[in-house]
Amino acid sequence: MEPATQAEHVCTEPTDPRIRRTRQMLQSALFNLLNRKHFNDISISDIATQAGVNRATFYLHYTDKNALLQAMTEARFRELLDRRGVVFGCEGVLRSLALGVCDFLSQTGGCPEQLASMPLETSIIPVVEGMILHGLRVHQAPPETPTALIAATVAWAIFGAAKQWIQTPERLPAEEVATTIETLVKPIFSAIPAAH
Repeated sequence: MEPATQAEHVCTEPTDPRIRRTRQMLQSALFNLLNRKHFNDISISDIATQAGVNRATFYLHYTDKNALLQAMTEARFRELLDRRGVVFGCEGVLRSLALGVCDFLSQTGGCPEQLASMPLETSIIPVVEGMILHGLRVHQAPPETPTALIAATVAWAIFGAAKQWIQTPERLPAEEVATTIETLVKPIFSAIPAAH
């Protein structure tokens, strides 16, 4: 099996409730601003003001607004997957992951044009990759299995298809496109060598 990758990182929340609360306030502020402004037009000052903190406090928690967007996206995406009960190994996990990504993109603030320019993939893809890598470990893929490559390919395929779907006018229902994504992505797992 290949060494652990960045995609397998566990989202560790700080234990101090003040830190968690401040980060939640900053993430909520960005989410609310995205409903009114384009991401590129939102400043650190806008976010800090909306959250009721100063700029210095913002920088204690995030290096820039892209880091905040990534943290907010990852937290919201993980919550959505938890609500859906998505775990690797159950039948239909690829469909569930695809539906989760579609649901997330459809719930994200802003218009489809804004989604095209927001770096959401840096938050969503590592979560999907991590779940697939974990599943491959649990199901004891043979040591020669290119697990990182498989996980990355599947995660990017799911995200890319879902992003294309959200930008399509008069698109199919999410459930229908998730089934199509599952059908297209499932053959990637045929790269896993048969057990000897």
